[in-house]
Parts: sequence; C-alpha cells; structure tokens
Amino acid sequence: MNEISADSVFVRDDDAYVPTELGRGPWSPNALHGGAPAALLAGVAEQEVNDPEMLLSRLTMELVRPVPMTPLRIQASMGKGRSVRRVEMTMTSGDTVVARATALFLRSEPLDIEPRLGGHPLPGPDRCNEPFVIPGMEQMTSFHYTAMDIRVAHGQTMGPGPAAGWFRLQYPLTSGESVSAAMRAVAASDFGNGLSWILPVDEYTFVNTDLTVYLHRHPKTEWVALDSRTVIEPNGIGLVRSEIYDEQGRIGTAQQNLLVRAR
Repeated sequence: MNEISADSVFVRDDDAYVPTELGRGPWSPNALHGGAPAALLAGVAEQEVNDPEMLLSRLTMELVRPVPMTPLRIQASMGKGRSVRRVEMTMTSGDTVVARATALFLRSEPLDIEPRLGGHPLPGPDRCNEPFVIPGMEQMTSFHYTAMDIRVAHGQTMGPGPAAGWFRLQYPLTSGESVSAAMRAVAASDFGNGLSWILPVDEYTFVNTDLTVYLHRHPKTEWVALDSRTVIEPNGIGLVRSEIYDEQGRIGTAQQNLLVRAR
C-alpha cells in the first residue's frame, strides 16, 4: 500500500474542497470513491440548515460523472419550511457539474413513546476481524482501504454474495472540521456495492450512478454497519439495498443503482 501523506480526505482552499489520496475510489486513480463526496454534501447541507433540531433524514446524490481528484466547489440553496426543509446542491469541478444532491431535513419533536432501538443482527465491531478485501482490486491508499476501518461481519468480500460490515471513518473528512454523525452514516452507505459484489472485478465494472440514504436516527457511536444485497440483471442494470445500523440498532436504509459493463 502506498505511503500516506494526507491527514484528511479533503483540504479547504478558499471555497474549494481539494481531494487527497484518502478520497480515491476503486475504479480509477483519478476519481473519488462515492462515499467521500456524499459525506461532504451531507456536511454542507447541515451547515446550510444550521439547526440541531432539524435532522438529515434523506440524502439523494446523483453522480453526473465520475467525481475527479480535482478541486471541487459546492453551491447550495435552501427552502424555508419550518418542519420540512430541503437543501439543493450542485458540485462542480471547474465549469463541469459532476454531482447533484438533495438533502431532506425533518424537525425532531419528542414523543411519549419508547425508543425502538431493538439491537442489530450482527456481531459487534469488536468481535469482527476479517478485513475488507476484494480480489482484483488494487490495495492502494484510498477511501475504501485507508480512510475507512472496515470489518466484515458476515458473508465475505473475497467471494460473491450478500455481506455485512462495520465502518469507521479514521480521518477527518475536511482538515480542521469535525465529522457529524450523519456524515459518518452517509460515508459508509456508499459501500454496499463493494461489500456485496456478485460479479468478478477483473471481468466487470459495476459502478453506482447514485446513492439514496434514508435515516430515521443518526448513529450514536463512530461505528456504522451495512447489511447489503446486490441484484444484477442480464440487461446490465443492478440495484444494491443496504440496511444501516449503529451499535444500538437499525438507523436507516440505503440504495444504489448500478451500471454494469463487461471489461
């Protein structure tokens, strides 16, 4: 694995977010892992709303093209709803739009009901030791092999099929800025595609074109788990669905469309 020189996934340069090698994705050395821009967009949306009673409940990110390892800028506009608020965002590299996103915030209000944590069906992260390794995927400094601490909880990433794993972001997303609970959940949610692959990487590419994350609760600890399943049809289109957990129970659901092509 390459020597690590960065201490965050992005570095701020005025109004630009400059990616480091800790954001690199698996499909190209010149493109980011989807979890990095998704978490960045979640953080920008939270800053735009700037209200702790408004919780990020859905983030939909559409990847217009692979997000490059170049300075990125985000333009955001916010609605004015009191209980429901939307933030629309556009991410650009130079003059080129590379991603669009909508973040939906719902105002929390205490109810006189018991919390429905319910636990989770996985062994906890302290009981999981199998690393995240996919055959044919180069182990270079990257978001998936370096920025994230990943521990497989069931299934296996060395072979095809459903799988689950725990994820913990090991570096700040942006230098000098804290990472919110929602950002941690969104960063992990883009991993369903790699966690539950069903076609060999050396024969096919299976790139997600988007990511939608629903959260009914934000994670209470650093660890976020995905339990993921992938379906791919002979027409070259696939879908990944992931149930999202923290160490106390289920917190949401994520889905990714896949564009599948033979190499």
